[in-house]
Amino acid sequence: MVRRIIQTESAPAPVGPYNQAIVAAGEMVFASGQIALDPKNGTLVGEGDVAAQTKQCLDNLSAVLAAAGATMENVVKTSVFLKDMNDFATMNGVYATYFDEATAPARACVEVARLPKDVLVEVECIAVL
Repeated sequence: MVRRIIQTESAPAPVGPYNQAIVAAGEMVFASGQIALDPKNGTLVGEGDVAAQTKQCLDNLSAVLAAAGATMENVVKTSVFLKDMNDFATMNGVYATYFDEATAPARACVEVARLPKDVLVEVECIAVL
């Protein structure tokens, strides 16, 4: 299988043995989970603020998709990981500003025990070019 590695300085660098995204089969983009790190300096954005963290996650995801030649309109599936499901409504309000409700991607949202760097939210996606 032919695959293309996606890396951009417009999103945080991976903090482990993975890439920001992989394009497989020429048109499928598998983007790694993005957390609320500022790509310029690697610091956490919006400590304790799930709205600010969700926005940064989605901005980072948008940058990774752009590096792959895609936009949020190309996204067909997202997975959202929340530290606390009580933050769902706040996260969802920010999320809704990135996707048109009529054409929004499929989505899973789960509460998890812990996320990298103790962030409140992480978002990953699959897109089709």
